[in-house]
Parts: sequence; C-alpha cells; structure tokens
Amino acid sequence: MIKVLVALPVYNEVNHVREVLDEVSHFAEHILVVDDGSTDGTAARLREISGITVVTHVRNQGYGAALRTAFEQALLGGYDGLVTIDCDGQHQPQLIPEMIQELFRDREDPVDILSGSRYLHEFSSDTPAPEDRRRINFQITAQLNRLLELQLTDSFCGFKAYRTEALSKLQITETGYAMPLQVWIQAACLGLAIQEFPVPRIYLDENRSFGGSLDDSTRRMAHYQEVIARELRRIADECPMSARMLGVGV
Repeated sequence: MIKVLVALPVYNEVNHVREVLDEVSHFAEHILVVDDGSTDGTAARLREISGITVVTHVRNQGYGAALRTAFEQALLGGYDGLVTIDCDGQHQPQLIPEMIQELFRDREDPVDILSGSRYLHEFSSDTPAPEDRRRINFQITAQLNRLLELQLTDSFCGFKAYRTEALSKLQITETGYAMPLQVWIQAACLGLAIQEFPVPRIYLDENRSFGGSLDDSTRRMAHYQEVIARELRRIADECPMSARMLGVGV
C-alpha cells in the first residue's frame, strides 16, 4: 500500500485554511500543515481542525523553508510520496488522487517529480495570470529549459508530487519563493525523472504579496537570476552538466 503525505505550507491564511483543509481531507489520509510563523489567527484556526498534523515555525522563514520542512517530515515519516499544495485556494485538491496515481503509475520507469503546470493545457475555467507573474514565469522557465535541457512549461507551480526517494537526494537551502529554481537545477543534475501534470490556472488575489522588495517585479527577476547563478556555482564540482551550464554566461 502506497503511503503518501499531503503537505500545505501556510502563512497568514486564516481566511482560506479551514475551507481548503476541509476539501483536502476528502482526498488525503495523511495531512501535514507547516505554519510558517502566521500572525493573523491561522494558528488558532488550525487548532480547531482535527485529523491533521501541524508543524509550526516560531518565526516566518519563507515559502521554501516551509516546503523544506514538509520534505523532512515526509522522509522522517517513511512516506512513499509527498504532495505539496498551496493553501490560498489556487489549487484543486480533487486532483490529488490523479497526481498520486500518475506518480506511481510505472514502477519500471518511475517519475521522481510530477509538477503541476498551469500552462500545459488550457481549461475553460482558467483565469488570466497577473502580467508580471506570467512574464517572469515564462522567461525563467525558458532559461531553465535551455540550461538544463528540460521541457517545462511552468517552473513555479506549487502543486507537485514527489517520490520521497528522490527527495532524499535534494539539498535545499533556499528559503523563499526561489526555492523551486534550486529544485530544478538539482533534479537535472541528478538525472531525476520529471513530468508535468496539467492543472487549472486560478488566481483569486492578483495583489497577493511576495513580501518586501520581491513585490517589485524587476527586483524579483534579479533575485531569481542570482539564485540560479549561485546554485550553478555551488554544484560545479558535483554535477557533470555544470561546466556546460556555467559556460553560457550565467
């Protein structure tokens, strides 16, 4: 029997957390919430909800740090797989069983990372992405595809499924929203099997903050470029692909 943990990184989601968790509970047996230092009453709301495990960061550490905690808990708990889903209402929990099925569909040729994509397929219910997010996503995705010889269409979707055997090989240090970039670079270096899974594009709050200076799209793009360059340098001695990657001027 495959054992899968479904994890939700949460920060100040008091308006969404109960509704999202109620829906997730219909499709997941093991649910973890990583409360990344919420200050808006989310922690109190979580205490009212049964059937979930909550790990709390004493202070806000960042989206990537919350996901890293989820990775650690999946490994410590002996789970076969991990599904990550955001708690802002932008992901559809009813897709969790399909993602798990696809992740473990082929034992002979397993998928290591099944990544949701909001651009792989057009759904009638899709809502337009904020222009700066769409533009940055497309530019970064194209850059990663070129550098890493991947075929991604969406490098930032948080709705993902991982085999924990693959998680054990990752060394995540990025604590913020750039954390997926580190995942993609390491996954390519390790030769992990990556596949995308079409998910609807849902934006409920176009003004949602990235926090601090990252709300400025120019600074956000510069930060992402810095993370990509730093990670490529970091793995230079470990990854046979790194010399070619670094040779393109990153």
